[in-house]
This record gives sequence, structure tokens and C-alpha cells, in this order.
Amino acid sequence: MSAARQPSPPVREEAARPAEPTTAPQADRQVAPQAAPRADSKPEAAAGKPRAPRARRTAPPHGVRPAPPLDAHERARLLEGRHHDPHAVLGAHPQQGGVCFRVLRPYAKAVTVAAEGLRAELLDDGDGLFSGLLPLTEVPDYRLLVAYDGDEIEVHDPYRFLPALGELDLHLIGEGRHEELWKALGSEPMEHQGVAGTRFTVWAPNAQGVRIAGDFSYWDSVAHPMRSLGSTGVWELFLPGVGEGALYKYDVTRPDGSHTLRADPMARHTEVPPATASVVVSSHYAWQDAEWMATRGSRPVHQAPFSVYEVHLASWRPGLDYRQLAEQLPAYVQELGFTHVELMPVAEHPFGGSWGYQVTGFYAPTSRMGGPDDFRFLVDALHRAGIGVIVDWVPAHFPRDDWALAEFDGRPLYEHPDPRRAAHPDWGTLEFDYGRKEVRNFLVANAVYWCQEFHIDGLRVDAVASMLYLDYSREDGQWAPNEHGGRENWDAVALLQEMNATVYRRCPGVVTIAEESTAWDGVTRPTDAGGLGFGLKWNMGWMHDTLRYVSKEPVHRKYHHHDMTFGMVYAYSENYVLPISHDEVVHGKQSLVSKMPGDWWQQRASHRAYLGFMWAHPGKQLLFMGQEFAQGAEWSEAHGPDWWLLDSSYSAAGDHRGVSTLVRDLNRTYTRTPALWEQDTVPEGFAWVDGGAAEDNVFSFLRYAQDGSPLLCVSNFSPVVRHAYRVGVPEEVAQWREVLNTDLEAYGGSGIHHARPLRPEPVPAQGRATSLRMTLPPLATVWFTP
Repeated sequence: MSAARQPSPPVREEAARPAEPTTAPQADRQVAPQAAPRADSKPEAAAGKPRAPRARRTAPPHGVRPAPPLDAHERARLLEGRHHDPHAVLGAHPQQGGVCFRVLRPYAKAVTVAAEGLRAELLDDGDGLFSGLLPLTEVPDYRLLVAYDGDEIEVHDPYRFLPALGELDLHLIGEGRHEELWKALGSEPMEHQGVAGTRFTVWAPNAQGVRIAGDFSYWDSVAHPMRSLGSTGVWELFLPGVGEGALYKYDVTRPDGSHTLRADPMARHTEVPPATASVVVSSHYAWQDAEWMATRGSRPVHQAPFSVYEVHLASWRPGLDYRQLAEQLPAYVQELGFTHVELMPVAEHPFGGSWGYQVTGFYAPTSRMGGPDDFRFLVDALHRAGIGVIVDWVPAHFPRDDWALAEFDGRPLYEHPDPRRAAHPDWGTLEFDYGRKEVRNFLVANAVYWCQEFHIDGLRVDAVASMLYLDYSREDGQWAPNEHGGRENWDAVALLQEMNATVYRRCPGVVTIAEESTAWDGVTRPTDAGGLGFGLKWNMGWMHDTLRYVSKEPVHRKYHHHDMTFGMVYAYSENYVLPISHDEVVHGKQSLVSKMPGDWWQQRASHRAYLGFMWAHPGKQLLFMGQEFAQGAEWSEAHGPDWWLLDSSYSAAGDHRGVSTLVRDLNRTYTRTPALWEQDTVPEGFAWVDGGAAEDNVFSFLRYAQDGSPLLCVSNFSPVVRHAYRVGVPEEVAQWREVLNTDLEAYGGSGIHHARPLRPEPVPAQGRATSLRMTLPPLATVWFTP
């Protein structure tokens, strides 16, 4: 959960209407014009303002008779964007006396119907409407010739096409059960009735009407009203000739008749912020990670090595795009030995300072670093390097930007209608209406979308606690209890359960992870047993407790000894991840090494000892970028990690490289030692040797693999060397070999280590009959195996 969430910056209102174009709109052209207007040059007409009527022709062209006139109400609804079925008015319709053609083409000088053996110019009815009654027995396969000043283009009539969305899709949308919703809603380039174009569909049940505005129409939406597809609230229009790369928005007529121009909630690509238009896109990517996808679920995640490097992509190496990151990030993570990367939110967001946690484009990877296929390329490269990819997913809230989801069709739609449930008190954002089936479908399908379309291996769900409790960050009187009088948000519980069950069913090998900071019972319990169904949960309590301990001066640590041991009291209540995340190294909290007391040597030593303790402790590991080389400064999204600390020209580079080398060796030793991960979630995998040596600032414990093979971890958080220190061990092990020591000179330590294996002696210690006599390095963690 980001500590830096702020409301997105205001978006500039669209500029005033430009002069009428003297050439045809670019979607009707074979070749696009030299410079297409931007979204912020929307004509006034798109806002529903009627044009001055044009004079009707006094003499009809040969063979064309006047069509029955539209009544004033029908005409006004059509021109003002309030018509629910423009296809019933526009296009070609057989009637008594022939076929009636009616076309809406603002700015056109003339419109002619052309078919085999037919060329008939329609009458100008004013306001961009052209019509005529032709003496035909059936509707021909026709096209339109549209004349502008000095130009004439030939186009398909959008209003001669049947709906491009099937009945099954509409049924599933109506039921809130369309698990591939992105294939039904949004913009979809396709061939429909033998013609290439793009199908546009949007859910706006409260709208009086919806029209499409885009660079293909000079951002004038009047010519492209959509039709309502029944009670589902879905609006649809197939636009022939519009293809990939086209920019668009929806011009929504609110219930009060006012207009709002909105980005597509289902857009799969967007303009680069601060621009806000949606972009028509299709994927042409050929995946090369079949082997990874086939084997990623071969072992349950809680019984597998799971060491995560958390990354903010935009600032990891500032200026790199997705494909350039694919050249550097996989190699770096592979060298350090992490099994996974976790990407802070990659879904589109307008305000970079939110770090991605205020999402407006839930189905679009941020275009700051490239297109959707470029992001696929990065994921593919990580997979081919043997690295899993987790992304942060944010279903807890969304920003109030008036071009995005907030009151999308003029009334609360994605947000809860009760202001006490809708407004998030901490972040100035809006919370989803989890009880509305269509909203729940939007979110569940979104989770599936990232896993299915981008081969994502895990979803870390942000701010789960804020979803689960109705009184989260609210005072008395600011929240309403549930139907049972409690504070639990049962709608959110149902959403999370459905999301987890659906993702695990549809996407084998994927893991879901909850950032949940309370004692809610059963976060990682299966849904069929009444739990939320997550695979893993961040252990926020362990993180806060242990960081509090190591931030104390060593002389005072004995009074806080329990902070390092309390996590084992509840260690098996959930499947845990031990997180040192971005939230712990920003906004005055200091970086991990800077939290440590003492001089620079002691700070680095404590940093290394803490990582050694963390990697041996039950639970999976997560470390935020920059902490792997002991960056002293807090993280900033403006410039990212201080890579210069590793530059050989910097006098202290060796100090930072030493910590980086330790992280590499921690991961490599961890991965090849089943005792450290096979039994993380069961008591059989752990035993204290001595959890009470507070006066010594020492912690010692055993970890066990499923076959019983042990690992001994001893941590000394005192700055003194402890000679002849006794640690009780199992009798059946003949000797113990040091496999990791955070005090090695290669890591920047003093170099105190055990060069030879240690043999147990028949000296009782810590309740065991045999013990090891060892030398504990200062501020260090040491691992031993048989």
C-alpha cells in the first residue's frame, strides 16, 4: 500500500471548437491527414450543441424522393446524443415505396449512395442529416460517397451492420459472470460482415445515449452515436475503417442531458500521460515461454523457494522502456538469485507520484514505457531467465478524475452509491461497489486478464484491509454497519473469494498474495473452507516488530528481544511473506541500512545480519530495490536507486558491493536448501534452540526439510565477538559445516568464521544433550548444515 497516494492532477478541459474541416475526417480516408487534431480540440458539437439548420434542397436529384421526415423529438434525440437506437433511424430501411436511406455526416456538402448499377445523391436535411427514398425492392450492398470541400471519399455506412457482440456475451455480462470481459467490452479491431473495422462497446446503464469521439472524426462525436443492447446497459457500434492506433473516448449523455467525455474503462492501451485518450490495439506477440508456463505450478508455492525482488519499473533504471528493461532487469535479478520480481502497479495511472496505486486504466499497462506487446516482451524475457513475475493489483479504490471511472455515466456506477461507502478517507479516492455484479465482474475479469494475457505468475493485492472493514480509517458516524450490525464488508469478502477462486481455476501456477495488515482470520485459507482464498499473505506484524528491534542500540535490544521472536507465535496461522517493501524506505522512514544504529560499519553489519535472519526465518522473502546494496538514502520515484554507489570510482563502492554479494549468496544458498522453504507453513519445519538469550542479543533455531535434514541459524545482534558460545544441536548429526556467514570479509565484515566443520560435544545446552562450541562474529548471522 503506497504511502504517497494523492489525488491525480487536474486534466485540462478540452479547447473550444475549431473551424469546420474542409477535408474529410481521417477514418474515412485511405491515407491519414498530415496532422490529426488532438483530443483537446473537441468541437462543440460533441457536447451536444445543435448546429444551425441548413437549407434543404428544393429539387431532389433524379430518382430520389424525399424520405419521410423525422419528427422533431426523434431528430433532437439523435443530434443531441440521447438516442438509444440510432440504427433504427440511420442506415437503410425498406418501407412502402422503396428503401429509405438516412445518413448523419456533419460538415459534409453532399452524400451519395453507391451500389452496383446505382448512384443516388441524398437530400440535405440540415444539421448534417442527409436522406432519400430510393425506388428499390431490397437494401443493396451499398457504400457512401461523402463530399467535403474539394474532396470526396467512399466509406461503409456504420449503420448498416448488425451488432458485433453476441447474445452469449450479453447474457454473461448481464449475469456478471463474463470471465473474459475484455473480449466483449472495449475496442476490438475485427472483420465484421466482411468489412475491417473496430467494434466499440461500453457499459453505461444510466446514460441517455453514448457516442464515440476520436481522432478519426476530429473529435466530433455527433456522427457516431452508439446503440443500446437491451437491459444490460451495454452500448455498441462497429466503425468500419477504424483500426489499430486510433485514439478515442466516449461522449456520454448523462441522465440530466449534460455531456461528459470519458476514457474507455476497458481500454487495453492509452495515450502517454498526461494525455488521457484510449487507443485501439491488438496483440501480435508470439510468446516464447512455453516451458516456463508448463512447469511453474509443479510445486505448491508455500512449499517452494520464493524470494522476491520488488521493483518500481519506471525508476529502476529511469528512462528505459519495456524492451530496454528486458535487456537488463532479467540478468540483474538472475545474478542476485531472486526467484521472482514483484512489479509495483503497471496498470495505467495519471499521476506518477502515486507510484501506480491510483489506477484509471485497469486493463492497460502504462504507456510510459511502451505498448502492451512491449510489456509482454519484458515478462517473456524474465520467464526465459527463470524468473517469475508478480504484479501489484489495486482493486481497493480508484481516483476521482472526471475523464475516468468516477460517476462514469452521470451517476455512481463503479463506486458505491452511499457516500459513506464510496469515499476513501485516507487517499481522497473512491471505493468500488463490490456488491454490484457488473463491478465485481469488472474486477474479477481484470485479475484473470493480467494472468491470462500477460502470463503474470502472481497478483499481490494492495490494501486488502481497507476493503474488508467498513470502518477502515473512519470515525463513529462516518460509516454504516452491515446488515448484521458488524463492520465487515461482506461484499468485498465475496469479491476477493470469487477473484481467488476464478484465478486459481483459470490460471494454474498463479499465486495471489494479500497485503493485509490485520488479524482477519483465514486470509490464506481456501474459499471452500470459508477463507479468502489467497495463496500468501504479507506478514506486516513481523516486519514492524523486527525493524523496531534492529533500530535500537545494541545495549537496549535486550529489552525488545520479544520483537524478534513473537512472529513465531502466529507463524502458522497463515502462509506468510516477510516483506521489506517500498513503504518501509520512504517518507522519513529511512532506508533499511539507515535504520540501523551505530557507525557505518555497524550499520552495514546489522543490515547483513538482519537479512541473514530474515532469509532463515519461516516465510517467503521480499526485498525492495536499492536495499540489496545498502543504499543509504530513501527511495524516490524521481530518480530511483543510487546505482553510483556501486561504481568503482566511488571510494566506498566495495561496502555496497559486499552487501550485494551477500544477497546473491543468501538467495543461492536458500534456493538449494529445502530446509529453508519446504516446511515454511507447518510447525515441523522449525524449532527454537534458544529464543530467550536476551542478554546476549542472540537467536538460534533449526529449520527442517521434509526429509528431516536440518539447517542451524545463529544470529548475534551484539557488536561483540562471543567466544566459546554454546548452541545445543541434535545428537544424530555428526558435524556441522558453515554454509553462510554475513561477517565474511567478502561482504564487508570482520572475517570471523569457522573454516573447519564443527563437531558436537556431549555438553548439554538449551535442553539438548549435545552442543556446538562456536565463535559468534559481531552483528552477524551464521548458517550451518550437516
